[in-house]
Amino acid sequence: MKGEYCHENHQTRVPENNRGHGRGRRHRPEFDKPEAHAAATKIADATKTTTICPYCSVGCSIIVHTKDGKVVNTEGDPDSPINQGSLCSKGMSVYQLTHNNPDRLTKPLYRAPKSTKWEEKSWDWMLERIAQNIKKTRDASFKETNDKGQTVNRTEAIASVGSAAMDNEECFIYQKFLRGLGLVYIEHQARI
Repeated sequence: MKGEYCHENHQTRVPENNRGHGRGRRHRPEFDKPEAHAAATKIADATKTTTICPYCSVGCSIIVHTKDGKVVNTEGDPDSPINQGSLCSKGMSVYQLTHNNPDRLTKPLYRAPKSTKWEEKSWDWMLERIAQNIKKTRDASFKETNDKGQTVNRTEAIASVGSAAMDNEECFIYQKFLRGLGLVYIEHQARI
């Protein structure tokens, strides 16, 4: 192709028929920049740590980027033979569980029966209220034996659907707790 280079640092050749005309390429000195620059990313200068996703037992690897003690980004680890950089919706949302998420609730909210308003309550008040409701319901519905006279020691008036935000160890402890109360209707969100 005949023509001349726009600038000695550029590798773009301007065709002879387009030089100096209103159409096509022509040399514009204001665009003469030897390098392109992008804005710094949020993970620039961040500490990179790999961890295991806390949800199901697949064991997907997650890269966590932190700056000044705060999580700034999470993403799937492409070097992991398990997930090869991909994450399910729960794994992708793990960033939302971090302490520096401005939308994360940090205080318990309570809505009284038939009320339309949520009230902030202390953790002590909330845990005491939950314990009272569990005890009252369990005591009123506990069965030591079934209709055949077999020992069952259970309550059928309380059910549990476990949280997807619980890791395997928390699910194990929670399951032990529920079985200790005598619950038989136990489910987990990951199975639903």
